[in-house]
Amino acid sequence: MLSKTLQEGLSAYAVGDKLRALRLKKKMGLVELGRHTGLSPALLSKIERGKMFPTLPTLLRTALVFGVGLEFFFAGARDKPLVAIVRKADRVQLPDRPGGRDVAYTFQSLDYPATERRFNGYYAEFFPIAPEKLRPHEHAGVEFIYAIQGKLSVHLREDEHVLDAGDSMYFDATVPHAYRRSGARTCTAIVVTSQ
Repeated sequence: MLSKTLQEGLSAYAVGDKLRALRLKKKMGLVELGRHTGLSPALLSKIERGKMFPTLPTLLRTALVFGVGLEFFFAGARDKPLVAIVRKADRVQLPDRPGGRDVAYTFQSLDYPATERRFNGYYAEFFPIAPEKLRPHEHAGVEFIYAIQGKLSVHLREDEHVLDAGDSMYFDATVPHAYRRSGARTCTAIVVTSQ
């Protein structure tokens, strides 16, 4: 069973609608298409109605009958404006170290369903951790942080920068950096990284 996110992502390609359009253009019935592909008419009907998503071999068999490549079924999805909505309950959570102790933060992806992203957006919650237990990391691009609440310490090499609620910071993400909550209050921020 596919997750709701995968179903929505696959539905955007409208493979079933494209298959039906090809079949009707050739004035071909499901039974005839089944004979040409070796697939059952019932299976083809489910694919056309969006009740089932075809595997790549199944899709290729069908594409060959109509003289089109696989790209026919996937091109055109870009003709529509890119829109990706992530509901709060569906966010993917990423701790700084899965299953680890002394976790300094958790990130929740705000844009994971968007394809070909130019940046990544996260809702982050930071936890208190001793400075000597911080694990600096680095990555390509730049990073932007907007503190929503609490007090956030951002460590860039040997420098520590403290952000209060409403403060923001932009920096070169190739510089080793780490984060931790300062103070007792909950600390959250929006973090945006470029790719």
